[in-house]
Amino acid sequence: MDPMMREVHDWLAEQYEAMVDGLKTLVEIDSNSYDKAGTDAVADTIFAWLAADGIEVIRHARPDAGDILEVRLGVGEEAHALLIGHRDTVFPTGTVATRGYSQQADLAFGPGVADMKAGLVMNCFVLRALKRLPRLPFPVRALFTADEEIGSPDGRAFIEQAATGARAVFNAEPGRISGNVVTARKGGASFTIAVEGKAAHSGVSHADGASAIEALARKIIKVHALTDYENGITTNIGVIEGGVSRNTVAPWAKAQLDVRFVTNEQRDVLFAALKTLISEQELPGTTATLTQSSSFLPLEAQMSEALFARYQRQAELLGFAVEGEFTGGCSDAGFTASLGVPTLCGIGPVGAKMHTDQEFCRLDTLVPRAQAVAATLLDLGAAEQGHY
Repeated sequence: MDPMMREVHDWLAEQYEAMVDGLKTLVEIDSNSYDKAGTDAVADTIFAWLAADGIEVIRHARPDAGDILEVRLGVGEEAHALLIGHRDTVFPTGTVATRGYSQQADLAFGPGVADMKAGLVMNCFVLRALKRLPRLPFPVRALFTADEEIGSPDGRAFIEQAATGARAVFNAEPGRISGNVVTARKGGASFTIAVEGKAAHSGVSHADGASAIEALARKIIKVHALTDYENGITTNIGVIEGGVSRNTVAPWAKAQLDVRFVTNEQRDVLFAALKTLISEQELPGTTATLTQSSSFLPLEAQMSEALFARYQRQAELLGFAVEGEFTGGCSDAGFTASLGVPTLCGIGPVGAKMHTDQEFCRLDTLVPRAQAVAATLLDLGAAEQGHY
């Protein structure tokens, strides 16, 4: 093993208890996406951990979202590598008071324990391990954002800026329950379809009305027809509302739409089809609008292939086998991959049942997953210098 890899490997090998303690600390902080105080409290803790080791941390204050932490490690003109992770969870503020951190053997439970507070801990310890080296082959940066669970409306710009010009991006979303990492993800978007009609008494003057609910229902049939399972495209109306009373022709109706796709090309075609479909009038006297509320880009498989092969080789040297998996879920990895930057996702500690009360993390994967990320980073530099 290369001396730098050995030094990092051996230091991380001694950090299991510290990593578990760190995980407990973060899980015990409520940090829902809309809870700025909570996500900033997680940022305070991470900032303190890294600053204690002399690691440069820049805090970008955000008025309407959790602050962004940007970490810079190493200097030089070479292209940097980037670690990313999000501090927010889907769980409402107050969850910790009734269901905080708990542990059974090598399983840890609690809100966000796998998605993705274990990944945050892992990234911090990788950075701390690298800081102990006399030099790095290239700069390493990290970003800790606070709104991924709601589509990264504030964090996306920071992620794309930090990833520009990078040689590789590692997203510390939880490893799959199989132990695998994520080499491809769907992209997705959410929309609101709003229909306006004309109210009328349903018994006295039914013909004078224009039902927004009927117009919406017709559009729902057409929207769902855009689903193409063979090519991985799905459209789903998950919530509908509208009308004012049973005996009134509905003057308004709304629907919440979720779409998923595998490639950016599919995204463009699907969005164009939706725009055309929504613009068509279903009933005289009705109009409809389509408003996008969030968007994730896909992690296409070719953007992870070479980086995954390098990670897989390092994992094998560390003694664990890993494969790549495709998932229909979205993540910030799609933003970086769509910039043309090699990106690997799901490299965090292994977990399962995310977004549920049963969410758990396998504690025995904390150290080896950190070692694999650190080794892959160093291997990227060693390969350039002809050492491998």
